[in-house]
Amino acid sequence: MEIIAYLAAALIGISLGLIGGGGSILTMPVLVYLFGINPLLATSYSLFIVGTSSLAGTLGNFKRGLVNMKTALLFGSASISTVFLTRKFIIPLIPKTILMIGDFELTENILMMVFFAVLMVAAASTMIKGGKAQEDSRIQRPKFQLAKLLLYGLAIGLATGLLGAGGGFLLIPTLVILVGLPMKEAVGTSLFIIALNSLIGFTGDIGHFAIDWMFLSKITIVAIAGIVIGGIINKKIDGGKLKKGFGWFILVMGCYIILKEVLFK
Repeated sequence: MEIIAYLAAALIGISLGLIGGGGSILTMPVLVYLFGINPLLATSYSLFIVGTSSLAGTLGNFKRGLVNMKTALLFGSASISTVFLTRKFIIPLIPKTILMIGDFELTENILMMVFFAVLMVAAASTMIKGGKAQEDSRIQRPKFQLAKLLLYGLAIGLATGLLGAGGGFLLIPTLVILVGLPMKEAVGTSLFIIALNSLIGFTGDIGHFAIDWMFLSKITIVAIAGIVIGGIINKKIDGGKLKKGFGWFILVMGCYIILKEVLFK
């Protein structure tokens, strides 16, 4: 089981390097179901793992001129502050038991996993049907929409803060449709924004959780190795087709988590 868990951790990085997102969607289920980490703590670990591996992936994209710094910093001004405030002040306020309905107890862990599963289903939907629309939007080169960009930054920052998800599956369509970035530049910029959101969000957890740095370092190193592999594959294979297949995989996983946490708990 441990070998499978580490292979899944490598898949987190491969996904980030290949399609610029999706890695954080895998991180939570891997940590919770394969490594047995508490869901709330897993959101914190996810921020560090995804943030560090995304930063590693950003370096190569930056050298190739595929990171739009202006967009990243504008978007980040809204999303980063939202992530930090959410982790620092909102997460500690979530009660262990949300409510009781008969014999069913809705705990923070169940709520976190169900919310995350809903996010997975939304991510899968975007991945499955988003390819053609994104390419069309890239050709049209729409006018830069600052207000909408900042609003999306707040929304993605909230999702990242609550669930430890980098939001790459939301970021890429946003960067293509609202900003008009070419797909490869959107992927590179997305990784940089994910890195900023996740790592600064993680600093908001300092003092709230006891961090197993040895375990966290091992998983992060495996994910970084994965992102290097993903970057190499990205140069040789059509990422659009792989993204659609990955979307179906994420959809199945999201449905499984909802059934497991709600019906078969």
